[in-house]
Amino acid sequence: MRNVLTLTFALFCVLDVPPLHGQTPSARPLDIYIVDVEGGQATLVVSPSGESMLVDTGWPGFEGRDAARIEAAMKQAGVSRIDYLVVTHYHTDHAGGLPALAARVPIGTFVDHGPTFENPTNPIYTAYLEARKSGKHLQVKPGDRIPVAGLEVTVVSSAGEVLPKELPGGGHLNPGCETHKPQPPDTSENARSVGMVIRHGSFRMVNLGDLTWNTEHGLACPSNKIGPIDLYLTTHHGSDTSGPPALVHGFKPRVAIMNNGAKKGGSPAAWRVVRDSPGLEDFWQLHTALDAGPDFNTQDQFIANPDESTSHAIKVSAAQDGSFTVTNTRNAFAKTYRPRGGVAGQ
Repeated sequence: MRNVLTLTFALFCVLDVPPLHGQTPSARPLDIYIVDVEGGQATLVVSPSGESMLVDTGWPGFEGRDAARIEAAMKQAGVSRIDYLVVTHYHTDHAGGLPALAARVPIGTFVDHGPTFENPTNPIYTAYLEARKSGKHLQVKPGDRIPVAGLEVTVVSSAGEVLPKELPGGGHLNPGCETHKPQPPDTSENARSVGMVIRHGSFRMVNLGDLTWNTEHGLACPSNKIGPIDLYLTTHHGSDTSGPPALVHGFKPRVAIMNNGAKKGGSPAAWRVVRDSPGLEDFWQLHTALDAGPDFNTQDQFIANPDESTSHAIKVSAAQDGSFTVTNTRNAFAKTYRPRGGVAGQ
């Protein structure tokens, strides 16, 4: 009888069946879906507890295209509501899909950086304020936590400010700061993006929205406030106005995912900064960057959408020990990354 029970449990693990009654939630992975919204952002995070957090909602229009893609990812993840919606900033490709999404699924808490720094009568912003009335509201500042049960989600940037002190594992002087060159000042919403570090046990992921070069510098210099990262979602879709080497190389990411569109983001300069990051094992992309050429795109197996005719996601499943698996839903290619010894916060 014992052998039968052991075999049954093993089959459930292999098939990724949800835990049976009595199993601890911590045995379940953290699941992350990088949804293809054609160069915007929509990142669905599902905690081992079953609570969900969506970072941004993609574009408006296209007959509700992006809302439908998000809802499809939710169904795959087994969730029927968004517990926390983080709107990193109020640009069309990040907040524009909200009205269509809110018409499809319930949203519990709306998380943002506060009032817009651009035109307060912008229809995208006013539509966001209207939708926000249907749920709770959480305005965050650097150092705050977004209380997703089963995860540690720390806000590292918001409203143009960055962390006042280092996270565990950060604080080391960053030699990359010596060659940092500032870019022209950015007064847009991009520089005010809500950025966060998502931690599940020893696994750490960073998502900085569209945070731009000079503000990112404050996270990296003179000391690296965040420390090593397992998974880096490239800032600003891989645009060369974001992702300074001091920051990206300071992260020492094991894996990077670029949420670019076929003709949005994916700049050769930004791609090279990520590719040259020390210790990087693999670089995944939502799309082939059509204008970048073969030298500035990763291998085909790591690209979810070779052109704009498909809308495949990239899925990440992370365990508490820091191991994680990345899957290309286009071709079912998957790769598992072992835990990294000495990861911050163990």
